Amino acid sequence: MPLAYHIFVCNNQKTEVGSDVAKALKIALKKQGLKNFVTGGKKHQARVQTCNCLDVCKHCKKGPGAALVIYPEGTFYGKVKPADAAELVQEHIGAGRVVERLAL
Repeated sequence: MPLAYHIFVCNNQKTEVGSDVAKALKIALKKQGLKNFVTGGKKHQARVQTCNCLDVCKHCKKGPGAALVIYPEGTFYGKVKPADAAELVQEHIGAGRVVERLAL
């Protein structure tokens, strides 16, 4: 099944926060029915995984959240908290809109 979206969450500086954000994103994708979906008659998948470093530390190192990037667009978000996961999934994955308040 091809990946429609691949979300990488940094957990290099803040392992716990990054892991919590990744977990919240996975839950939101599943709850909103966007983990596996059909579009254009083809099955697609959205995948979330943690990664070591996205090289955007200056945007989140001292803040309360984590950095992440969503592909295929390559959109970077910063200071993302677990509470932001549902909105990110609904807006970016579901509606194709950038969540400006978190965008880098």
